[in-house]
Amino acid sequence: MKTPGEWGADIAVGDLQSLGIPMSFGGPYAGYMCATEKLMRKLPGRIVGKTKDSRGQRVFALTLQAREQHIRRQKATSNICSNQSLMALYVTIYMSLMGKEGMKEAAQISYDGAHYLCDQLIGTGKAKLVYDKPFFNEFLVQVQNRDAFFDKAIKKGILPGIKIDDDKLLIAVTEKRTKEEVDMLVGLL
Repeated sequence: MKTPGEWGADIAVGDLQSLGIPMSFGGPYAGYMCATEKLMRKLPGRIVGKTKDSRGQRVFALTLQAREQHIRRQKATSNICSNQSLMALYVTIYMSLMGKEGMKEAAQISYDGAHYLCDQLIGTGKAKLVYDKPFFNEFLVQVQNRDAFFDKAIKKGILPGIKIDDDKLLIAVTEKRTKEEVDMLVGLL
């Protein structure tokens, strides 16, 4: 796959969860935002995300901020920068332990698993790929009777993806999933 710069992208964003960071029920977390040198000084200092809490209420979370916003530590109300540094350390340790070849192997296993699962789901005739574009290890499928399929998988202890819209699932496959697990998920559909 080509890098975002090779595609001609001016800005690239992503997350680092797949590089050794535990899920931790949504945080702490780390990601990246890169830009061409021309746009570097135009990136925002803060990005605030909107979501819902466990009671369905609208909440906001500070998802990106510059370190210098906590210079006056005695008045700081967040430990976000320390947590981000800890997550960056997780990633550094993970990548150093995996090494270049280990990273390639994990990426290849994830890629192969996602494409195998996608092909198998589509082969059932009950799922359709939403975007006919290249993907790495995540893809969006439209699924017949999505909620029934989702509930069946949950009862078996499998999170089959993230619900999107009324009938779609965003599915990710990592190097931790086996062919047997993928086949079991397809069997539930």
